[in-house]
Amino acid sequence: MSDEHAEIPDDHPRAQSLRTRHRIEAGVERGITSRQGLIAEGRGEAFDYLLGEQTLDSADRAARAAAAHLLAADHPVVSVNGNVAALVPEATVELAAAADAAVEVNLFNRTDERMERIAAHLREHGAEEVLGLEADARIPGLAHERAKVDADGIAAADAVVVPLEDGDRAAALGELGKTEIVIDLNPLSRSAQTATVPIVDNVVRAVPRITEHARELADATDEKLRTIRERFDAEATLADAERAIRDSELA
Repeated sequence: MSDEHAEIPDDHPRAQSLRTRHRIEAGVERGITSRQGLIAEGRGEAFDYLLGEQTLDSADRAARAAAAHLLAADHPVVSVNGNVAALVPEATVELAAAADAAVEVNLFNRTDERMERIAAHLREHGAEEVLGLEADARIPGLAHERAKVDADGIAAADAVVVPLEDGDRAAALGELGKTEIVIDLNPLSRSAQTATVPIVDNVVRAVPRITEHARELADATDEKLRTIRERFDAEATLADAERAIRDSELA
């Protein structure tokens, strides 16, 4: 059942979570989200439940640092997989516009058909250009389809937003010296641990928050952006998220 046909009352205590599930289901039906994406969504939902399905102050500070990195970058790119395309297509396009970033589709379970469908889906939500279809470069040290990237996209990027990413790819991007902004609800994941800026939050909340900060900082001086970046503490952010999960009344 797609999100459009899901009758979920606004006062349902898990309304947002249920709507998110339906978006993933609809993504599978449309051929943009893999069936493995359903499992990934369930794993993330468990962590979000322990976080109280809310954005921590530390996650908001991370979103602000992410915005500062993107605005200071020469060639920022937002990487999109099937779950991101299903959950936040319009918000992703808005983030790219606010940060003057490119959008590139990159998939673990890559097929030409899925790539085309995701690109079309993003265009339907406002994207003017979607990279990833050329796949004329590779990320060193990775096998499999997820190593394929565009030469003028992720391969050339100095800052990459990699929401819902697999750990070894995040590590490979880090080894290339790229600034990695990772959105991951698990503070202990390899992706979060590798990131320059780990944002421990649900992607449906995190992407719009980065956009809000990018718009607020649009006219900031280089010095202000540098100060925000330098003051951000990735280890403290991860520790705060882990503490929030361990201290959760639901844990």
